[in-house]
Amino acid sequence: MNKQPLVPWGAAEKANWLKEQTIKRSYKDEVLTKIEKLKASLDVTQYGALSYNPSLYPVFLLKTRNFDKNKKTILITGGVHGYETSGVHGALTFMEKEAKNYTDTFNIICTPCISPWGYETINRWNNLAIDPNRSFIPNSPAEECVLFLKAMEPYINDIYAHFDLHETTDTDNSVFRPAKAARDGKEPEPWTEIPDGFYGVGDTENPCFDFQKAIIDSVRKVTHIAPADENGNIIGEPLQQEGVINYPLKALSLCAGFSSAKYTTTTEVYPDSPKVTDAICNDAQVAAIKGGLDYLKCVN
Repeated sequence: MNKQPLVPWGAAEKANWLKEQTIKRSYKDEVLTKIEKLKASLDVTQYGALSYNPSLYPVFLLKTRNFDKNKKTILITGGVHGYETSGVHGALTFMEKEAKNYTDTFNIICTPCISPWGYETINRWNNLAIDPNRSFIPNSPAEECVLFLKAMEPYINDIYAHFDLHETTDTDNSVFRPAKAARDGKEPEPWTEIPDGFYGVGDTENPCFDFQKAIIDSVRKVTHIAPADENGNIIGEPLQQEGVINYPLKALSLCAGFSSAKYTTTTEVYPDSPKVTDAICNDAQVAAIKGGLDYLKCVN
C-alpha cells in the first residue's frame, strides 16, 4: 500500500489548530499586574497590541530612567516564545530588583513578554502557527516581531549587549517538534536529548567567549549547568565551552541577531529538571544578566 505524501498545512489546518488552543493562564494577572507596579521606578510605555485581541494582549517596553547618551544601552527580551515562563518572569524580576544597581553604567531597555498570546496558551508559536524566533526580519510574518522591531527603531544603533531569555522544555520534543513536522509536511526529525541544566547560545559569527563564560559562572551559583551529551553536543550543536553552544543568529532570523549589538546571548533554562523550582529558574535568568553585565562593566 502506497504511503500518502505529506502535505504542509494550509489555511484550514492552521485554523483547526488554532481552535484547539485554549487559555491556560492569565497574561493580565501574571504579567500586566507586575508591569503596572514597575511604573513607580521605571519608564513604561505600550508599544502596541496584538490584533488577535488588542484589549487582552498589549505589549510593553520598560526603560530605566534618565537615559544618558554617554552610557552603553543594554536590551533584555523575554517571552519571544510565550510558553518559556522564566524568560518572562526572569526579565521582570531583574528589572524590579537588579536594574537599579547597573544604571550608573548602563541604560537598560526590556520587553518582558513579546508573545503574550503564546504566554496565555503556553505555545511556542503565535496564533498563525508561526515561530516568532525565526521571524525577526523586515516585513516579518509574525506580528509580535513587527511590533518589537518598530519599537526598537529609536535604539537599534545604540544596543551594546542583548540578553534574550529562553527555556528548553520537555515539550520541545513531545509537543512542538511533532507539530512542526506536521505543519511543514515533513517526517518528524529524530529527537535530540533535552539537556538537564542551564546553557547559553552565542553567535557563530561573534561568539564572545569570555562574555558567555561570565554568564555561565554566574548562573552556576544558582543552578546546574547542562552537560554535553555523549557526542559532545547540546541539542545537536557542538559544545564551544562549558554550557555554551553557538548558532548563526542572523541567518536564522533569531531575536538575539536582529541588531548589531557587540555582545549577545540567548539563555536556556531547563524548568522540567527535578533539581529546580520556578523561583530557581527565574533566579537563573537574573544571574545570567548580572554575570554578563558585571563582565561588561569591567570591559566598558
